[in-house]
Amino acid sequence: MITAVILLVALALLGWGFYRALPLGKPGVLAWLQSVALMLPWFLFFGLSAVGTFINLAEALSLLVGSTLIYIALGRWLRDIVGNDPEKYISPAPTPPLAQSPPPPVAQAEPVQDATPALPAADLQTIRGIFGVDTFFAVEAIPYQAGVIFKGNLRGEPQSTHERLSVRLKERLDDRYRLFLVEGMEDKPVVVVLPSSSDPKPATVSQIVLAIGLGVATIATCLETAGLMLGFDLLTTPARLLEVLPIGAGILLTLAVHEIGHLVLAKRYQAQLLPPFFLPVLQIGSFGAITRFASLLPSRTALFDIAFAGPAVGGLTALGMLIAGLLLSHQGSYFQLPSEFFQGSLLVGLLAKVALGNALQQPVVDVHPLVVIGWLGLVMTAINLLPAGQLDGGRILQSIYGRKVAARTTIGTLIVVGLAALVNPLALYWAIAILFLQRDLERPALNELTEPNDARAALGLLILFVMAATLLPLTPSLASRLGIGG
Repeated sequence: MITAVILLVALALLGWGFYRALPLGKPGVLAWLQSVALMLPWFLFFGLSAVGTFINLAEALSLLVGSTLIYIALGRWLRDIVGNDPEKYISPAPTPPLAQSPPPPVAQAEPVQDATPALPAADLQTIRGIFGVDTFFAVEAIPYQAGVIFKGNLRGEPQSTHERLSVRLKERLDDRYRLFLVEGMEDKPVVVVLPSSSDPKPATVSQIVLAIGLGVATIATCLETAGLMLGFDLLTTPARLLEVLPIGAGILLTLAVHEIGHLVLAKRYQAQLLPPFFLPVLQIGSFGAITRFASLLPSRTALFDIAFAGPAVGGLTALGMLIAGLLLSHQGSYFQLPSEFFQGSLLVGLLAKVALGNALQQPVVDVHPLVVIGWLGLVMTAINLLPAGQLDGGRILQSIYGRKVAARTTIGTLIVVGLAALVNPLALYWAIAILFLQRDLERPALNELTEPNDARAALGLLILFVMAATLLPLTPSLASRLGIGG
């Protein structure tokens, strides 16, 4: 039943994507088909598994390779159609015939109504002069915090309009102000200008000290988790430190790769990050890290790429260790796990069935240590992909679907995690962490109107789908059909 619900939700999201792609004609449909190509192998894998039909590793790899080739071919076809005129397919807001003549300043075309903005009068007058009927036709200025909101009509494609307005603002007022192009309360584009003094602040000494302290504590909890996995308490037997280092290092590797992924993509967009604040926990080593931005982001695409990079590389590292461990497992392997243990994750259970086959029908299954390390890494990655607030999953959802959808899913996620906490103390800890530390949405990007492309949207849906498959357990009926748990 759970697998069927996941598949139905994924199909509904793809249907919504098709509905949004139709107005763009053939390019939109081709971009949507790229999304389908990425999702199809997973639909087939989980769908067939749900009805008791299994494919082997070679068939699964063939599906992935085939879908990748189809994705590349569709991309080339799409580029051939769009050619050198991509803005033809963007559907900007209609531009009036007046824009064909030299654009007069807004103040001359139609006076801007003011409500006593907080900016100095001279600066406000200068900012008015950056607008025009070819970019953003401002008709009203409203005070907002230490800046001002300009209401009006967007007259061009959001990305190019934001770039032109930002360049004009910097030319006239240097680096004193930031220009945001966002969706207003009335679901219409507005321009928000704020002083640069309101930018996010760099890390303070106390924050750096806290980050170092949490990092040291996380190393300790990862090593303690490794000791518990080996059957002893490292805190009471510190002389056995060398025994826990390989497993502890494997857990820490997933955490490190995850944060490196964020840092590399942040550097690409010239975005600054505060030091990661790791969340140590004894049961699995760590909940991951709280990563905050210390600078403004240029676009929702930048938010997606930075948020996606961490769990993508961290998850692939953990998945690689899991698969390698399953392939290396044999009778007499180091770890012995109850076969019911594999019912705790839909993804891990299905992968174990493909790799280990009938061995899962035995009461105890011998596995390589990499299986447990990879599994823990996947769980840590999946927890950070929950679609809530400033978690990676919340940022991915916000970048694709906007702030309103992200706010609703945050509430829904908190409710689900709260219900899970009734039966799992680990979920209770994470619910508290989200509620007090991560529930707020990420601050808007400078250009909040331009959405990530369909390829990114498909990758976002894919990684959220993998998150759900990692955290959701096998139902007893499906586990019985799969032959997991004797």
